[in-house]
Amino acid sequence: MAHRRCLQSLVRHATALISLKKPPTLSTFEPLTSTPNPAVTAPNLEPTWFTTWSHFRHFSSSKSDDSENEEEVEESSDGEAEEDDEAAADLGRDYSPEEKEAEAAAIGYKVVGPLQRSDRVFKDYEPVFAVVQIGSHQFKVSNGDSIFTERLKFCEVNDKLILNKVLLLGSPTQTVIGRPILPDAAVHAVVEEHALDAKVIIFKKKRRKNYRRTKGHRQELTKLRITDIQGIEKPEIKTDGKPLKAAIKEPEKVATTA
Repeated sequence: MAHRRCLQSLVRHATALISLKKPPTLSTFEPLTSTPNPAVTAPNLEPTWFTTWSHFRHFSSSKSDDSENEEEVEESSDGEAEEDDEAAADLGRDYSPEEKEAEAAAIGYKVVGPLQRSDRVFKDYEPVFAVVQIGSHQFKVSNGDSIFTERLKFCEVNDKLILNKVLLLGSPTQTVIGRPILPDAAVHAVVEEHALDAKVIIFKKKRRKNYRRTKGHRQELTKLRITDIQGIEKPEIKTDGKPLKAAIKEPEKVATTA
């Protein structure tokens, strides 16, 4: 089949070259019956090798398909541009103190103020834990723990925070469960740094549409250090100098008869 196709293409090229050497005379063209417009000049009707080419190309997609693909790409690019514009407008917006406090309370924290040199907020470990909610995430924390949350607005490094969405408090002697939160409980924290998470690659593709988009994203994070948990009785830590040892159960001896 391949040799036959090659021979057919060679024959077509040969006929095209032969026709160039012997162009047809103008007498072969039949005169037009309609009267020509004098304002419009007639084009040059000399035959070229294109006139003898009888092979037509057939494309898999039509013009309507190409227009639909262009419309889809334009719509997706418009949507991404609108999202970028909304994010930029949100970052450049000026908030009043009441709006800042209300939005921070909706997320689950309250900014107390900057940390002073005279403050002694870091304490020894206490056997108490709490489950707090910040935004849409929940964390189990104890005194001295550090957690990474999504970037918290309206706070800077070394600011003192109060996490007021406490869902549960626990100690070795008791457990307090909120419905859904505990109104009298609070978790104190300090902002240590604002950082960026590892890069995540976002790749979008639509097959047979010639649509590919690659983007990278690094999520902004805030590191918090837990300093105190309030709202539950804290047991006293015994400092006898001797570590507590778990009771070791001795294996029972079974008498065997000879």
